[in-house]
Amino acid sequence: MIKELLSPKQVAQALGVSESSLKRWCDQGLIATIRTGGGHRRLALPDVLRFIRDGEHRLVSPEALGLPPVRETSERCLERARELLSNALLDGDEPLSRRIVFDLYLAKHPLSSICDEVVASAFREIGERWSCRQAEVYQERQACEIMMRMLHALRDTQRGMMAEWKAIGGTPEGDAYLIPNAMVELVLRENGWSATSLGASIPFESLAVAVRTHQPRLLWLSVSYVPDVDRFVAGYQRLFEAAQAQRTAIVVGGQALTGDIRQRIRYASFCDTVRHLEEFAQTLKSINSGGA
Repeated sequence: MIKELLSPKQVAQALGVSESSLKRWCDQGLIATIRTGGGHRRLALPDVLRFIRDGEHRLVSPEALGLPPVRETSERCLERARELLSNALLDGDEPLSRRIVFDLYLAKHPLSSICDEVVASAFREIGERWSCRQAEVYQERQACEIMMRMLHALRDTQRGMMAEWKAIGGTPEGDAYLIPNAMVELVLRENGWSATSLGASIPFESLAVAVRTHQPRLLWLSVSYVPDVDRFVAGYQRLFEAAQAQRTAIVVGGQALTGDIRQRIRYASFCDTVRHLEEFAQTLKSINSGGA
């Protein structure tokens, strides 16, 4: 079981350092500290993971944090991790799935690479197995639930978003697939954006209201399913006009955006990977930083 609040002794054991060294880092403000009612020092797991990722220390004993041990050192290789993750997700093995993803994160792989080359690839493989009747629907749904919990856990480790670089996004009405949406939010936040996912299956009219209310610099739309193309295009056009009035850049992506649909809509950028969106967001900040 993942331990959300940890003692200095547990964290020191996990890092393979002395407890006195750990407490000194806390006193220096390198790791945020929480005091209990009795005055005891406690450390939040997201703060510990962020300290490991941002510094030069590595996780020696993950069991001390409630994480399973690494079974193979090759898990830190993205290609091998993808294979291991797809099998772990199909098996419903949440502890191993979490360990694989967090080991890559702590090894300082960019979140965009983890999302594109491991998570997205693992789910493509799961989808292919399902289409060939080598996996059950419940396995795919369970895998999605496990992954969403992991993406939320990664989000908890993030700090330092810039309020002036606001981004919002979600999926259009009828599209309930949340994983790409959550990955976009995660990667934008890693790049300093104050990114907020609005959720799934949101009518275009409601997305337009959100744009007028929050006035973001960027709106992303993840589109994995389009039940009615003409209705989608008409609704999207109204959203685009609302975004244009607020000078909000719209970024779209997703497997449902066929070439025919893309020819009928306008957008600032089409991104077929999270990495492409990351590059666009970085460019947008660079171009407009003078007026931020």
